[in-house]
Amino acid sequence: MGSAHTPADDLVYDLVSIQYHALKGAHVYDQYLQDAKGHAQVEEFIAQVRDEDAYRAQRCHELLVELTKGDGIG
Repeated sequence: MGSAHTPADDLVYDLVSIQYHALKGAHVYDQYLQDAKGHAQVEEFIAQVRDEDAYRAQRCHELLVELTKGDGIG
């Protein structure tokens, strides 16, 4: 017999997926910044995107901690 799935299962998967993709991007931003040297607006944009992804990864972590404490979110 299969186990029942709860909305929390989907939430955990969704948050982990968002966090994974945000962290994966972090590995390439240094290269992107090197490629953009001499193009100040592009460098600024890439740095902004990197910072936004870092924020997303951190926020996902915080939400996952809350969700997995057993209290749930909301």
